[in-house]
Order: sequence, then C-alpha cells, then structure tokens
Amino acid sequence: MTKVFAIDPGPKQSAYVLLKYGWQILDKGLMDNHDLVSMVSAWNFDVHPHTSKLAIEYPRPRGQPMYTQLVDTICWIGRFIQASRREDWLRVDRLKVKMELCGSARANDAAIRAAVLSRYPAIGGGRLGQVGTKKDPGPLYGVRKDIWAALAVAITVSS
Repeated sequence: MTKVFAIDPGPKQSAYVLLKYGWQILDKGLMDNHDLVSMVSAWNFDVHPHTSKLAIEYPRPRGQPMYTQLVDTICWIGRFIQASRREDWLRVDRLKVKMELCGSARANDAAIRAAVLSRYPAIGGGRLGQVGTKKDPGPLYGVRKDIWAALAVAITVSS
C-alpha cells in the first residue's frame, strides 16, 4: 500500500497530510516548521522505499522578484527534503494540482477545495458530510486552512 507524505510549506509553519492508498487520511496537521522537520526525520521512508512517497508543493518560477517569505519557504523545503533522507521526492507545483483536480489552470483555492470534497463520501453530520461535525465526523474532519492544500498535493500524486 502506497503512502504519501505531502507538505504545503510556508515560511514559519507548514501543513502536512499522510495519505494511504485509497485516499484515507492517516495523519494531518499544521505545525511549526521546526516540529515538522523533526516529524519528517522520524518518519521512516526507508522501511518501504517503493511504497512511500514524499511530495512537496514547490513554488513555480514566474519571472517576478523573489520576496523574503518565498525565500524562507524554499529554505524550509530544503530542510524537509534533507530530513527525509530521500532524493526521489516529488516536486508538485500549484499548476499541476489545478490541472489534476480541476482540469483548469484558472482554478482557485475554492475550486480545488470543492474538487477534494467531491472525492470523499458525505458520511458525517452537518452541512458538509465529507467534513462532518465533532459528534459525527466525516473522512475530512479536522482538515482546515493549509491542510486543504497539503491534501490536494497528496491526491495529485496519488491519482
């Protein structure tokens, strides 16, 4: 069974999702980058090198000046890769996510979130059964903020 450890990196904190084949979320979170480096280092990619993947959303060059937050994010990407001890990590840019999930380069975050929601059953309570409620959680319960982007990266490389 393939597992994907997907990261949506940021300059101070990053989101991650550990996804099992069949899009079952085994773990997810939004945490300080120092803590995530430790988690990536502890997660043993070497146990099953052919059945586990590291996928990181990577900024796409756009011919514009770089800003401090982007440079900091790229530095953290390097630290995540180093901590994983993998050379075969998957670089996933936002365009690839948009095309895979929505079929359009013009898709926005709301369209990507809707595409992710459509891939999961609405078995929880509340208005969005895919997310559910605390009392009656769905398969996406607890997915929030940048975790949506990390999940979209994981689904993109799992498709």
